[in-house]
Amino acid sequence: MIYGIWGKVLEVDLGKKEIAEKELPKNLWLEHLGGSGLAARLMYEEKIYNVDPLGNDNVLIFMTGMLTGTPAPTSCKMSICAKSPLTGYWGEATVGGYFGAELKKAGYDGIILRGKSNNPIYIVIEDEKVEIKDAGYLWGYDTYRTTEVIRKKEGEKFQVASIGPAGEKMVLISSIIVGGVEARAAGRIGIGAVMGSKNIKAIAVKGTKKPNLADKERLMKNMKEILQTIKNNTKMLGEFGTAGGVQAVEAFGDLPIRNWSLGAWEEGASKTCGQYIAKTAFAGHYGCFACPIRCGKDVKVFIGPYKETIAHGPEYETCAGFGANLLNDDINVIIAANDLCNRYGLDTISTSSVIAWAMECYENGLISKKDTGGLELNWGNGEVIIKLVELIGQNTAFGKFLGQGVKRASNEIGGLAKEFAVETKGLECAYHDPRAFTSMAVNYATANRGACHLEALSYMAEQGVFPLSSLGFHKDYDFHGAENKAEIAVLMQNYMEIFNASGLCKFLIRGKVGPNIIADWLSSVSGQSFNESLLIKVGERNFNLKRMFNFKLGVTRKDDCLPPRLGIHDKKTGRTAGVIPYINRMLVEYYRLRNWSEEGVPTKEKLAELGLDHLL
Repeated sequence: MIYGIWGKVLEVDLGKKEIAEKELPKNLWLEHLGGSGLAARLMYEEKIYNVDPLGNDNVLIFMTGMLTGTPAPTSCKMSICAKSPLTGYWGEATVGGYFGAELKKAGYDGIILRGKSNNPIYIVIEDEKVEIKDAGYLWGYDTYRTTEVIRKKEGEKFQVASIGPAGEKMVLISSIIVGGVEARAAGRIGIGAVMGSKNIKAIAVKGTKKPNLADKERLMKNMKEILQTIKNNTKMLGEFGTAGGVQAVEAFGDLPIRNWSLGAWEEGASKTCGQYIAKTAFAGHYGCFACPIRCGKDVKVFIGPYKETIAHGPEYETCAGFGANLLNDDINVIIAANDLCNRYGLDTISTSSVIAWAMECYENGLISKKDTGGLELNWGNGEVIIKLVELIGQNTAFGKFLGQGVKRASNEIGGLAKEFAVETKGLECAYHDPRAFTSMAVNYATANRGACHLEALSYMAEQGVFPLSSLGFHKDYDFHGAENKAEIAVLMQNYMEIFNASGLCKFLIRGKVGPNIIADWLSSVSGQSFNESLLIKVGERNFNLKRMFNFKLGVTRKDDCLPPRLGIHDKKTGRTAGVIPYINRMLVEYYRLRNWSEEGVPTKEKLAELGLDHLL
């Protein structure tokens, strides 16, 4: 028996309105732990890589990790997976809050959604009682209103995951929002559009059970030993949230400025950071399930269509995207844009990125006022920024063009517009510059869902926030060089996979939590024997499995690249002036370390070593 999980998921055929419980074999949990790793195994075996992302054959999988819903610190995470309609490749979105833990309390490890409902519906899960209900009256509501109405009808203690108008209209950069106004977003790969394509407005869950623990006393003892260390090392996150890092990121030359073209923005960074929010708009702290860090912040909205309300505060990525990358130093515009994204169900990185791209195209005469419906896309124009978010969320006018994402939009215009498109594999780059910490260059190039910072977080490791020695790395490196950077990327990618699979928040690495600690938590909870090397092997297995999913879609060396703005052009000012990542050199070393072919394909020997050779 494996403790900590129930060993079963809900399987819902939306077309037939049939609900069933499905047991998952024990070996799958031991090989993948759960979360996106387990979802990838199920999707690969069903050959989901062959389907239309917005068609009936795509699946939408909500999958908790082995530790989700247990007392382990930050055990709040859940992965939502599907073939991505934005990129056409592997798609996963990880989300915190309370939904994943509540799903575990209801007695299920996950939900597999198949087919398409003929009409808008929402699903209610209350322990063993599962119902499909009409959502026609909810269609058109934003995510806050949807959550509010469902809780009023079903019960205030229900946790709700919903889409807004953007997901309903299958905007390719739409997300799923958990928790209503306390918005936690499952974003980045258009996962909201998949949910909308299936006519699912929301899922509400409430449970009364607790996952069984193999050795609760051991777990609590180990937690007590590390908990204060986590708190001590994450004080700034607790005080100012992730936005508290904007100024430090700018100082490192890591902040994207004016669509990634400038190197310094010190004064602007001081006006668009968590510290400034604390002085001007702070309304309260928020923490996810079992989280000692409490990085979430509530803020006051002072402008826009929802002024005089309280909303979830902008994270670092949102402050960078709607701030520096658009040359906007008005924190109130950032707060309003963030609130609108959460209401409509839009990914803040992709949304701000496509607006930055459009502004540069407008500046260079590639987009005109006629195209924009009369809007002047000048840098820093807060009124236009807010208007564009609304148009994208409504999938109307110029917003309909932008809502397809940077890659498709730039391909439509062609020529110089592609030079301004900052994306890899169709996913807009997250807001950490690979010219500042060059291990991020090889990570962006090889990350399975596209240019995702969370697949490695290696910039944190390079800074020393997380000790690489805990992964057995003791070599020298330079922030801007190429030597040993591929190894850092590989180590961190394998380690980060563990967090998605186990259901833990990756900010634990700021608390100096290494794989030995997580292995001990897993052993205490599950009753199985985990150690550091076994855990890292699980991470490596999951990463390679997702690579194989993408390989089935044609992904090879040719696709492992950086956009021109990041791989060819250097900055002229700031700490990273003159830096261009040696991406080709690093990739050669990366493939060697992974035991992939020179074309970037996992070898038969590597797959056999990971127990994946039967999937060939």
